[in-house]
Amino acid sequence: MAPVLVLIGSPGAGKSSVGRRVAQRLKVPFADSDALIEQAAGMSVSDIFVTEGEDAFRELEEATIADALEAAEGVLSLGGGAVMRDATRDRLRGLRVVWLKVSLSDAASRVGMNQARPLLLGNVRGTLSALMEKRNPVYEEVATAMVDTSGRPLRAVVDDVVKVVRHG
Repeated sequence: MAPVLVLIGSPGAGKSSVGRRVAQRLKVPFADSDALIEQAAGMSVSDIFVTEGEDAFRELEEATIADALEAAEGVLSLGGGAVMRDATRDRLRGLRVVWLKVSLSDAASRVGMNQARPLLLGNVRGTLSALMEKRNPVYEEVATAMVDTSGRPLRAVVDDVVKVVRHG
């Protein structure tokens, strides 16, 4: 079984918020890869970064996403850096993947000083800018559709994503 939808995008794009609501509308389960990783590891993503390092986290993330793509039947939201792994990109081919695109200013204001985002500690705006510059071309490559979340109410974004699922 494959998910009906996979959401990708930068931190602050709204993947979890949008994903939960899209899943409710479609009456399917919702899963978030970071939550699945935390459940498997028995610790938070931040703690994994601190105790094990980013490489260990990325290995666990890749394996967790591989399992989720096999088992998920609904909406699956991926962590912002997940698509940077070749194996994950390969697994996404042939699936409906929606890139939730967000402006730097919107992403920075949504993320703020969130301690649960270990890659964004310190200069949030500068770090986000560098991540987006590196990742946006990959999101664009992987996505089968794009929905811009910048300056838009959650309900409008959810409506657009549901349309993508229902009408291609």
